[in-house]
Amino acid sequence: MKNFSNEPFTNFALAENAAAIKSALAQVRQELGKKYPLYIGGETIYTDEVIISTNPADENEVIGNVSKANLELADKAIDTAFQTFNNWSKVEPGERAMYLFKAAELMRQRKHYFSAWLVLEAGKNWAEADADTAEAIDFMNYYANEMLRYANPPQLVTVNGEYNKMKYIPLGVGVVIPPWNFPLAIMAGMTVASVVTGNTVVLKPASATPVIAAKFMELLREVGLPDGVVNYLPGSGGAIGDYLVSHKLTRFINFTGSKEVGLRISELAAKVSPGQKWIKRVAAEMGGKDSIIVDETADLDKAAQGIVASAFGFQGQKCSACSRAIVVERVYDEVIEKVLTLMPKLTQGSPEENFPMGPVIEKRAMEKILEYIEIGKQEASLILGGERLGEKGWFVKPTIFKDVPPTARISLEEIFGPVLAFIKVKDFDEALQVVNNTEYGLTGSLYTRNRENIRRAKEEFNVGNLYFNRKCTGALVGVHPFGGFNMSGTCSKAGGIDYLGLFMQMKITSEVLG
Repeated sequence: MKNFSNEPFTNFALAENAAAIKSALAQVRQELGKKYPLYIGGETIYTDEVIISTNPADENEVIGNVSKANLELADKAIDTAFQTFNNWSKVEPGERAMYLFKAAELMRQRKHYFSAWLVLEAGKNWAEADADTAEAIDFMNYYANEMLRYANPPQLVTVNGEYNKMKYIPLGVGVVIPPWNFPLAIMAGMTVASVVTGNTVVLKPASATPVIAAKFMELLREVGLPDGVVNYLPGSGGAIGDYLVSHKLTRFINFTGSKEVGLRISELAAKVSPGQKWIKRVAAEMGGKDSIIVDETADLDKAAQGIVASAFGFQGQKCSACSRAIVVERVYDEVIEKVLTLMPKLTQGSPEENFPMGPVIEKRAMEKILEYIEIGKQEASLILGGERLGEKGWFVKPTIFKDVPPTARISLEEIFGPVLAFIKVKDFDEALQVVNNTEYGLTGSLYTRNRENIRRAKEEFNVGNLYFNRKCTGALVGVHPFGGFNMSGTCSKAGGIDYLGLFMQMKITSEVLG
């Protein structure tokens, strides 16, 4: 095992680091518009139908043309993964882990190159892209180490005359369906966790960010991961998603995305297909409606900074983003004033030029956000933003509403964009009532100097990741295992000590001696 430590973030205030990311962006620009195949087993397969990936900051700029799978190719990918599983499942855990260590090291050496793809395809500024790449490196190193730990399970209780042993074994073929908002980190983490545990994978990347996944697939091939262990299968959810989930050879589904898609996957996976020999497992992370509470004892400057960073980082396109600021009435107006004072610093423009805020991912997302803003105008008072910025790219101005009723739609429904709702409450008791009134339970934060309020929040603030006196985004692998309750998913806790267990099962052997 290697000593794990989180990959450090790049300081782009240093001239040499800024020059490095600019050089990487120039390199990636030379590769724009390429065609990318499917990878099934040892085959590279180009299709006539393609997914055209475009730059969200400039919809006319093509990032890449990615081959698009149909049902026949989906079936081929599942069958290939199933056939490969027989050999891969027998590979020693240490050897499987070594592929992850190698891939992590190569990605570290090319960190800015991968980050540049995130800037252009996902619309992340330099710091957000760098954090995404760093997290991908962390996932690979952390899960490799964790697999080595699982390979040496604790001893069972002994019984005279009998030798008993516990062993973790892989499940089979997994379908990995990652999101577009962390298209390198979460995609890589979901994939390598499935692989290092001895399973084989059909990877269906997000349709908005398939080129980044293709670059990761190239990296896995470069480190020598055997053909068929990961099968790269871009395609629409409607065309192949249901088929992959329902297939009799699929053993588990690892999903991150919307509540609606996650619930459909759970429903389909629960139905036994003809010839299916197992109950399918589903690991799902399905979003949130996250809140920051500020009480009257808090450091209000730090609270305002945390609210702004959590609400508007990467344009609010994080399942952990703060979309609700629940503030006690005694300091409510002051907190709003401090937040508004910070907002002019959030200039908006091309991520390539490293503006603090960039575009949302696609036109459909922009339209949904703008629809919610119109709903918000009927429910509360708009005090900032509330409209599209410019005609080029998918830019939505950072938007803030105040005096939002706790039961308003913009208070309860996930918007997934740069929209923040301020909710006034009488006291901390009411704040706890409001914070738990959504169907989600992912992340949250409390700003306070009151130790009793911290104690109560630990018991009564019902989320999977709860922070005190800091923002509610930015979970670190191994430090903040990530996953939530209720409609936020199955609390899979990615980046934690229990995560790999989701993709294995325990086998006990008992041998009578003598």
